[in-house]
Amino acid sequence: MEPFGFSSTFGITINMEFWDWVLAQPSGDLIKIIYAIIGWVVLSLIFFYMASELWVVYRSKKASIEWNWVLLAVDVPPLCLQTPKAVEQIFAQLSGAKISPNIGAKYWLGKKQKWFSFEIISIEGYIQFLIRTESEFRDLVEASIYAQYPDAEITEVEDYVAEIPQKYPSETHELFGIEFGLAQQDAYPIRTYEEFEYNISKDAVFSDPMAAILENFSRVGHGEQVWLQIILEPSSNDWKEKGIKLIKELVTGKKEQGNTIINKIGDLPMSAMKQIFKLINSSLTGMPVEEVVEEKPPGKMTDLTPGAKGVVESIEDKISKIGFKTKMRLLYSARKEVFAPNKSLDGIAGALNQFFIISRNAIVPKYITKADYAFKNERMKMMKNKFYKSFSLRRMKSGVTPYILNIEELATVWHFPLPFVKTPLLQKSGAKRGEPPINLPFETSEMPLRPKMKTPASEEVKPPEPPPPELQYG
Repeated sequence: MEPFGFSSTFGITINMEFWDWVLAQPSGDLIKIIYAIIGWVVLSLIFFYMASELWVVYRSKKASIEWNWVLLAVDVPPLCLQTPKAVEQIFAQLSGAKISPNIGAKYWLGKKQKWFSFEIISIEGYIQFLIRTESEFRDLVEASIYAQYPDAEITEVEDYVAEIPQKYPSETHELFGIEFGLAQQDAYPIRTYEEFEYNISKDAVFSDPMAAILENFSRVGHGEQVWLQIILEPSSNDWKEKGIKLIKELVTGKKEQGNTIINKIGDLPMSAMKQIFKLINSSLTGMPVEEVVEEKPPGKMTDLTPGAKGVVESIEDKISKIGFKTKMRLLYSARKEVFAPNKSLDGIAGALNQFFIISRNAIVPKYITKADYAFKNERMKMMKNKFYKSFSLRRMKSGVTPYILNIEELATVWHFPLPFVKTPLLQKSGAKRGEPPINLPFETSEMPLRPKMKTPASEEVKPPEPPPPELQYG
């Protein structure tokens, strides 16, 4: 075989002798040659991607060291008649913290999305609502709360996580932790506060789901603590595309397959078998066989059952609102002599079951600090220490994979209770903002959390005055 080549119109001769030799090699040698030519390019791209991701992690960790976290205790007036809709508006306003850093900010400055932590804690029965945020968004948090609760009191306090031992096993305390997740895909909604209204007379009655949660928090006794943590990170709208895809699958009854290379490769054997049968049939009959494609009419909403139609409508309602990337944790800690996690945790986990609806979604335990079988003690030790560290640092990426809850679902799980919810030691603002009469006494419960003390910048440390001249020497 003569070498193949050709000349261009510009007088440049391109010699294809090398490629002619390559194509003439056996299949095994041909694969080795191709791998030697372009394999290093693929490997270089893989290593470049891995290095870029490690670089982003390094820069973001270095930048996050300078973050200044603040913990805010929020108390609302005892007779505040706001519904969870007000807290839903708070979450909607916090979505303004979403950022989309450019390449320079991401890869060089290490800029990444900051998050919030909405918490409810019970320290020996004393209950407090808390919000942890980075100082950059403190004004945003306070403004969103005052917009819905003008008479609320917001106080910066010390972090409570240091009140229990930080290493386990401990000589004095025990710890038990649970991480919650969703039972179904993110697009399926849980039961929200609007579905807790019912009519027993002319007026609608709201059965506050927070009552069952706080009732279990109030049962914490001396030496016990229960902490609930809901970490929120503003999310893009990409999760809504999965909801739209799920709606199409439910309506049409067909599961959409992605146009990926793996799917195409998987379809090759079936396509080849179909072609072989067509050729055999054609050779036997002598007539070309035309493939008959049975076309089915696309599905419609009217073809769905009432239950399926309700599921589709609920998914549409969920993706119509703002979503947050979410992580929920529950920690119980107590002195060893009073350690009884089932007393409170079973009730709280049961209270979260009130958000479950069949064929939709539910909040269920996905991870617990309990181990069985081999190396039980060592595994439990590692699990407890990891859980406490993740809880205290409010880590989003540690543990169960985060999931999406929209602002209506979040306001259902975390909101200030209505006045008819009788929780004895729930901290509420003791006075209304305004100009009260002079010397008017009022009573309020004492908050065990320590307010964070700040030294005003205007106060300068003055040097000591020099002694009188008669006492000076020299």
